[in-house]
Amino acid sequence: MKVLVIGSGAREHALCRSLSLDPDVTALYCAPGNAGIAEVAELHPVDALDGAAVARLATGLGADLVVVGPEAPLVAGVADAVRVAGIDCFGPSAEAARLEGSKAFAKDVMAGAGVPTARSYVCTTPAEIDTALDAFGAPYVVKDDGLAAGKGVVVTEDVDEAREHALNCVSAGGGRVVVEEFLDGPEVSLFAVTDGRTVVPLQPAQDFKRALDGDQGPNTGGMGAYSPLPWADPKLVDEVLETVLQPTVDELRRRGTPFSGLLYAGLAITSRGIRVIEFNARFGDPETQVVLARLRTPLAGVLRAAADGTLAALPPLRWSEEAAVTVVVASHNYPGTPRTGDPVEGLAEVAELDAPAAYVLHAGTRQDGDAVVSAGGRVLSVTATGADLTEARDRAYTAVARIRLDGSQHRSDIAARVAVEERG
Repeated sequence: MKVLVIGSGAREHALCRSLSLDPDVTALYCAPGNAGIAEVAELHPVDALDGAAVARLATGLGADLVVVGPEAPLVAGVADAVRVAGIDCFGPSAEAARLEGSKAFAKDVMAGAGVPTARSYVCTTPAEIDTALDAFGAPYVVKDDGLAAGKGVVVTEDVDEAREHALNCVSAGGGRVVVEEFLDGPEVSLFAVTDGRTVVPLQPAQDFKRALDGDQGPNTGGMGAYSPLPWADPKLVDEVLETVLQPTVDELRRRGTPFSGLLYAGLAITSRGIRVIEFNARFGDPETQVVLARLRTPLAGVLRAAADGTLAALPPLRWSEEAAVTVVVASHNYPGTPRTGDPVEGLAEVAELDAPAAYVLHAGTRQDGDAVVSAGGRVLSVTATGADLTEARDRAYTAVARIRLDGSQHRSDIAARVAVEERG
């Protein structure tokens, strides 16, 4: 089949890499893509938020399947436009994508589905914000109701900081903010592919949201991830499927807004059981990088089955027993206003010395003549596999050390604790 991927980040590079290895994919396109994706897919300029333009491009290319990577195009209705053009699309409708586009909508769906989640208040006024903050106490959890590229959440002991963030969210245009109770326990990301009825979970991963080692610093879009989770209950995936994923998909279908595509559950494993922190309507970044590194089933057929409603006929997914670790290399000042335009060096060394066990997925890069330069906050996802997390982690950081980007930053503790525990 001919496949068109929409997006320009490391998630899309991971998708394109897996699709390029699928023998059923005869042509692979990406719009707009980045410097790394250009090595495995034919790039086309397009406004990813313009559904009509994406549909025209897909039609012109003769694409059999369109895969929408980022959340903003999904919320903008790009998948709807592609389907109207008669082309299969992996990604939910704009209505269903509200599961990520509005925290308040997601809470309402979870209530209807009986999905366990944190108690919360949806606030629209300063008085309501103060009442909610007082009700829950510290640590305070304040979430922008709309899309915020993974950076709309503040978790703090400082009530003034929490209130300021809440007021900013309300005044920013959406008019609503979600204040909820703090959930204790480790966090887990679990993806599931669904066609609106059948739900097929992938392997769980854990990501690292804070910018600095030791989970310090501001929230980011994610600074690294690993899979599998040796510490997790072996029954975790089945339990989440039964109590979270399937009920959510069933509830959305009952409401007349069936969800097909990738349902991402961000979970807290609390002392009281599993609780949903948030839903996303697409593959997560950087968890996608490690999950797809372990997937052995060819990807295109899985995505196509979700898009055309035949997921129930798909054989069980096959997974590698190996572990995977990804480390994000970010630009100077990320997650603030990042510096861009700096040359990225060392990519050829990783490809020559570390492949295939380690490889680089591009996020914020562009081609500038013969050079690759930074073009965003998160620049690269350096990903590696190994017999266990210790080996995968060592390989990832060996490859990171070969990368040269002036002023760059990365966390040095991705999967460190679990790797130590793994080796005893």
